[in-house]
Amino acid sequence: MINNSLEIYLDHAATTAVDPQVLEAMLPYFSEEYGNAESLHTKGQNARMAVDKARETVAKALHCQATEIIFTSGGTESNNLAILGVAHANEKKGKHLIASAIEHSSARSPFNKLAEEGFEITWLKVDKEGFVNPTDVAASIRPDTTFVSVMYANNEIGTVEPIAEIGKICREKGVIFHTDACQAADSQSLDVEKLQVDMITINASKIYGPKGAGALYVKQGTPLSPQILGSSHEQGFRAGTHNVPGIVGLGKALELATKDQSEKIAKLTALRNKFIKGILEKIPNSSLNGPNPFDAKYSNTICPRLPNNTNFTFKGVEGPDLVLQLDNLGIYISTGAACNIKGSKPSNVLLSIGLPKELIQNSVRMTLGKMTTDEEINHVLEVLPPLIAKMRNRY
Repeated sequence: MINNSLEIYLDHAATTAVDPQVLEAMLPYFSEEYGNAESLHTKGQNARMAVDKARETVAKALHCQATEIIFTSGGTESNNLAILGVAHANEKKGKHLIASAIEHSSARSPFNKLAEEGFEITWLKVDKEGFVNPTDVAASIRPDTTFVSVMYANNEIGTVEPIAEIGKICREKGVIFHTDACQAADSQSLDVEKLQVDMITINASKIYGPKGAGALYVKQGTPLSPQILGSSHEQGFRAGTHNVPGIVGLGKALELATKDQSEKIAKLTALRNKFIKGILEKIPNSSLNGPNPFDAKYSNTICPRLPNNTNFTFKGVEGPDLVLQLDNLGIYISTGAACNIKGSKPSNVLLSIGLPKELIQNSVRMTLGKMTTDEEINHVLEVLPPLIAKMRNRY
């Protein structure tokens, strides 16, 4: 018997619920300790101490200095600050930049803007699973290259890139290396020295923290031009009154994300694999986009895919239609990046891995979270096959 009373959220790549412990940490800074963190009086200094504590917490998670953390309004601002800030600060040194073809739109857009300003962008191709080849990075670096950006883990197909290898190449070549870790922060190492990165983007809303809060790690000595002007906040790199509740929430969320991480990853990976296996076995003409954990080449190693990510193509079924049909059943999924959902263009990520345009519209993303249960996965595996069959018959 199918239980239609369940409400199942499988869109954690778009955003996550705020963890109760995060909310508890944030609450006092809305209406009790509401001071401006730049004010000299007690209320202001109480807020300042909360910001400083959060900065120390984020720095601890990244194994860096607290002074290397810049608080922002989220992943989009962090990416814009990193890309535009470094490009403009190093313009006289060189105007050649490198990025992967599957970057999030918050990275692609600033790169496109820089191209309009006269910068030259090399877009690194990816293979059919979404991987950037480090040797391609090395081959693309020129004397006038100043910046490389490769996202840590892809938001649509979950591919975890070889960031440490790319970082080593960039460091040897003396090129600034940035990675967007918005999707990776909840399950991957953020140790900046092991990764050999100069900049990392973090977004609180992807790790059970509040929306509108993020951070950018900037290695000491990295040239950077501020993109928001008006005051000397954040060491002069980001003007604007501190979002104290959001910053506190980000700190707490990242603290929780790095706690008992291996245990949480093991649970999510097991559920993800069960889900993938069930979908591919029960639904004909279905395929998985991105690395497949059941591929023989991953039999003796960990599949480099986010533990909560699945992205399927169901031939003959329109993705947006499936999203709405499942929504009626209380199951929430997406067709891909939430920020692009209103656009008519096919997914740049799926195009980049070679998926034909006619199949891209048949693709959906289903991403699990730390509260996803075995019962919920069983329910979706029970509901989805007959729904897909019904939709195919209708077409």
